[in-house]
Amino acid sequence: MNPELAIDLFKTTVLFALYVVTPFLGVMLVVGLIASLFQSITSMQENTLTFAPKLVALAGMSVLLAPWLLRSLTEFTITIFTRMSTLTH
Repeated sequence: MNPELAIDLFKTTVLFALYVVTPFLGVMLVVGLIASLFQSITSMQENTLTFAPKLVALAGMSVLLAPWLLRSLTEFTITIFTRMSTLTH
């Protein structure tokens, strides 16, 4: 495997990981911002007020995006295995 191909495979993998994680990070950011705003307004500094809503939002996003996530991961895996099978020494 030449270095250019290895770098391309690595770049593809990192970009795909960012593509998959972005919806989850976006929701966590919004939920965390709302929880922080709520804590600022009410002057309540309880750690569970930020942790519990994020946990519920993450679980909801996981259930909601499971079909898309599985399809994307399957397509990516097939693509990578196909590219790896065409490699020559």
